[in-house]
Amino acid sequence: MKTSFALLTLSAALLMLIACTEGAIPCSTVDAKAASCIAFASGKAPKPAQGCCAGLQQLAQSVKSVQDKKDICACLKGAVKSFPAVQDKFLSQIPGACGIKVGFPVSLNTNCQTIQ
Repeated sequence: MKTSFALLTLSAALLMLIACTEGAIPCSTVDAKAASCIAFASGKAPKPAQGCCAGLQQLAQSVKSVQDKKDICACLKGAVKSFPAVQDKFLSQIPGACGIKVGFPVSLNTNCQTIQ
């Protein structure tokens, strides 16, 4: 798997963390940090990979503003479209499984613009 996914989504992280279009954190960086979350977010792995959690923790530590969160969220939501097997029920578990406090629900349906 190349650096083609960002989760979960984000994510959401993931899914879940934030969004990136022209913000301080490029989507390519978000994608690379979240790529190893795909197997778990798709239900193919029993827990998030160590690289998934490490990458998302690095993203979380790079957040300096609410806009950074929104940008990362948007990156993750954009990337997850390339992975139709990603399921909300797994995506929403990533922050807790990785010990990351996101401050908003991680879901495929998260509205990144409402993040505060």
